[in-house]
Amino acid sequence: MFRIDLDQWEEILTTITRNKTRSFLTAFGIFWGIFTLVALMGGSQGILEMMASNFEGFATNSGFTGTSQTSKAYKGFRKGRNWTLVLEDVERIRKAIPEIDLLTPCNAQWRIKATYDKHQSSSCSMKGVHPEYAQIESPVLTFGRFINYIDVKEHRKVCVIGKQIYETLFPDGSDPCGKFINVNGIYYQVIGVNTSSGNMSVNGWPPTTITIPFSTMQQNYNFGKNIQLLCYTAHPNFSVKDIQTRIEPILKNAHLIHPEDKQAVVNVNAEVLFSMVDNLFKGIKILSWMVGLGTLLAGAIGVSNIMMVTVKERTTEIGIRRAIGAKPRDILNQILSESMVLTTIAGMIGISFAVFVLQMLELGTAHLETPAHFQISFWMAIGACIILMILGILAGLTPAYRAMAIKPIEAIRDE
Repeated sequence: MFRIDLDQWEEILTTITRNKTRSFLTAFGIFWGIFTLVALMGGSQGILEMMASNFEGFATNSGFTGTSQTSKAYKGFRKGRNWTLVLEDVERIRKAIPEIDLLTPCNAQWRIKATYDKHQSSSCSMKGVHPEYAQIESPVLTFGRFINYIDVKEHRKVCVIGKQIYETLFPDGSDPCGKFINVNGIYYQVIGVNTSSGNMSVNGWPPTTITIPFSTMQQNYNFGKNIQLLCYTAHPNFSVKDIQTRIEPILKNAHLIHPEDKQAVVNVNAEVLFSMVDNLFKGIKILSWMVGLGTLLAGAIGVSNIMMVTVKERTTEIGIRRAIGAKPRDILNQILSESMVLTTIAGMIGISFAVFVLQMLELGTAHLETPAHFQISFWMAIGACIILMILGILAGLTPAYRAMAIKPIEAIRDE
């Protein structure tokens, strides 16, 4: 039958409060250690969420290829020649590299000015894409729809505007779909609003980008067959790096570029960038655990040292208890109980304070476009409590065994 030994708890309380300053400083080590651990766990989680939101909706297995001046003379062409990709390159690459899942061209214009009624949005960018481009950079549509195949086929003058452009041109928050905006002298009908705010983007930041059909871009801005950028994704189990290695010789051969020219073809591998970010996230988590556990372990060592001092001071008391019949197990339980109570009380206060600080931090960032969750999960809190109990036991083991080794005769002799 479960029974609470009030005398034992009274003795534990008396022992802890006997030297209040020492007990407070010892408890503060545990409090600060568990507070640091929980705060770092919640804080790192929130920061990682905020960082991850910048890449939300962007294909992790994507790559991009553009052009630059040649660095080597080749077949009568001088060094420093400018060259451009053409529509035929899309078919060349698609036929030669079946490992490519999606391949689409993209063109852009900069320093675009858009107006509607009396409102004007300056320093915008314009991007011409095919519908499948949404699989690389997924739009977040609040109103309307994205570019479709009919828009491209019929060279429609329609557009999807970014969030910042929408807020500037339509400050009343009304639905802009069906309305016409003036973009550098050409009127486009708004068919959608992309509220994506990710910093990972191609040919323009989404909030300040106007997206139109690729064919309309080619026609209205005299691109002809020229392409600024090739965008593609790799099939599962194939790497973007391998695909880019195969794309380069195809383009160099078609455009008479020296095979060893390292400058002419510009490749961007989003797969590598995302891998670097993932490794950074893992590093932050590992560092947070190391710092938090290290601080907590230092606090536990402090508890163990203080318990050793307490046992030394209570040598006579323990000896007398042994002389009147106390078993070694009773001494062990007493010392471990004192260590666990001191550790648990300080730890629970530390966890509670850390949760309070994280909640205030979460409320403080709630107004941001991409609010993060800094609060720890229920199971993380349970894990912190389990760590506390384990450390409480470990901190009291050495002092408890030392107390068990005290013999009544030696204790009375010391007195």
